[in-house]
Amino acid sequence: MKKLILICLVFLGFTLRAQEKDTTLANLQHKMAEVKEQVEGLNEQLLALTPVVDALKKIKISGYIQSQFQVADGDGIGSFAGGNLATGVHSRYQVRRGRVKVNYDNDLTQYVLQIDVTPGGVAIKDAYVSIKEPWTKTFGLTAGVFDRPFGFEISYSSSNREAPERSRMYQTLFPGERDMGAKIEIMPPESSPMSWFNFKAGLFTGMGPTAQENDNNKDIIGRAGFTLPMRDAGLEIDGGVSWYLGKVRNNQRAIYTMDAASKAFAYDSSASNSGSYFDRTYIGADLQLYYEVPVLGGMTLRGEYISGKQPGTGGTSATSNYSSFYNAAGTPLYKRDFSGFYVNYVQNIGLRNQFVLKYDVFTPNTDVSATDIGAATPAGKVALTAGDIQFTTLGIGWVYHWDSNVKFTFYYDAVTNEKVNANGPAALAAFKDDVKDNVFTVRMQYKF
Repeated sequence: MKKLILICLVFLGFTLRAQEKDTTLANLQHKMAEVKEQVEGLNEQLLALTPVVDALKKIKISGYIQSQFQVADGDGIGSFAGGNLATGVHSRYQVRRGRVKVNYDNDLTQYVLQIDVTPGGVAIKDAYVSIKEPWTKTFGLTAGVFDRPFGFEISYSSSNREAPERSRMYQTLFPGERDMGAKIEIMPPESSPMSWFNFKAGLFTGMGPTAQENDNNKDIIGRAGFTLPMRDAGLEIDGGVSWYLGKVRNNQRAIYTMDAASKAFAYDSSASNSGSYFDRTYIGADLQLYYEVPVLGGMTLRGEYISGKQPGTGGTSATSNYSSFYNAAGTPLYKRDFSGFYVNYVQNIGLRNQFVLKYDVFTPNTDVSATDIGAATPAGKVALTAGDIQFTTLGIGWVYHWDSNVKFTFYYDAVTNEKVNANGPAALAAFKDDVKDNVFTVRMQYKF
């Protein structure tokens, strides 16, 4: 009897234990099913988010801010080192540039919008769409507001440039650097036997990035360039030839044309001048040499030369656009031949330091010399003006890269003007000697 009871208890124990195992297994299976449902739900959410993530990966946001302090030789001077100083002021703080750029890169297509935010306001710098053909990925088309495809210094970003500003020549001929229009581009990939060649050319309004078109004429701007890398020698040579073929419409009768023989301007008020077009044409050549100097670091030598015909006003060749020539009461048009060049040397010293030396010359009127400006004017002619004076700038600087985002620039612009004829009128008195317009700049830049 006792044995029977013991057997029953043992059997009951095994039965209860088996039931517990069955219950535990059922619970585990149920939990695994719940986890599986959750994982499937997460997968569905991830699948839904994938297009969003892929789109966000194509968006690149970048920008930089340049804060600077400047001291000039004189109060209220005219300057190409960040703009003219206010009357009675020879030192100032500036937010020179405050750029934010959005680039949506979809491989064969791009959308770019860049704005500049400074105490002076908000301005559009870039607003364009760019497409590339999918077969050879060599030919492209860009339309909107973007850099004029001329020379080297225009397209060399202000955030990378070692000198604080572009040369006087470029600021005079291409104020704002950008224009509104469209261009075609040929850039063979590295695998192509033509990878050394590049070409850009387009049609533009000639009015700058924001001014509205005011005639049917379009300006042709282009550059044919080359790149010759010599990696074994640590050397690369780049360069190109550029052209600007444009016209300026004059809606008034007054025209001043340079007469090289008399060293003065000839005045023409023919009725046919109103509504006629006058040439705005440039031809330029640029060259860049990059060399890895043993021990010191990389060395860069750049240079450009431009000459041509530039319509301007009596006092200056620098015009942001030509709207003043398009109304009967506007400023008369002066026609001049010009030339200009710069040479820029940059020497890296270690990984953080750069020494900068830059020399540029701009001659707004190649038909005259300093002694002609202010000299007696022949009968029936119009006198030369301050807009005909040649300027030379020697820039010396040091750039220190604090880290990958921050750099400091210390730069001195020594500006020299031609000394005009001592017998000249009172309007030219300031230029009978060298104007005290040198500028020292200390700049801190943050770039991301």
